[in-house]
Amino acid sequence: MPEALGPCPMDPGQMEAALRRLAADLVARLRPEEEVVLLGIRSRGLPLAERLATFLRAATGAAVPVGSLDITLYRDDLTEMVGSPIVRPTEIPFTLKERTVVLVDDVLYTGRTVRAALDALLDHGRPRRVMLLVMADRSGRELPIQADLAGLRVEVPPGHRVAVRLKEIDGEDGVTVETC
Repeated sequence: MPEALGPCPMDPGQMEAALRRLAADLVARLRPEEEVVLLGIRSRGLPLAERLATFLRAATGAAVPVGSLDITLYRDDLTEMVGSPIVRPTEIPFTLKERTVVLVDDVLYTGRTVRAALDALLDHGRPRRVMLLVMADRSGRELPIQADLAGLRVEVPPGHRVAVRLKEIDGEDGVTVETC
């Protein structure tokens, strides 16, 4: 495992508090007539979207639909990958038409994942509006893409990465900055 740099930027309690805050901030940004849906970018965006939906329901009393988006075939580095890519299902069991879609992911870095997600999303319909919510927004953008909502904004030195750990995948929650 890569070596973590100093103390954890977010422990499990801080992650939960950040998700609650993100849910409240999202509600504050939505107009009353907006129908919102959450799409988790596979793989770590999906559990975050599911947790966020729970907090949104608690805040508003309304269930928020959650789907998943696999961007594998939309990556701009697909031809450079060694071996066959692993394609997981995209599951959008609702219409996107006239809805506000909130793309949910763990880390925003170069912007290339989000660019691929936008391409994949538009193949499934034309939403009224698209927003981006991430747990960690780090430095190093290569494309002009920014998060509407972020649980943590962090400057990361070259040679390091931000790792978001999720109990659903990793057995524990936390955000760390690690050496590559």
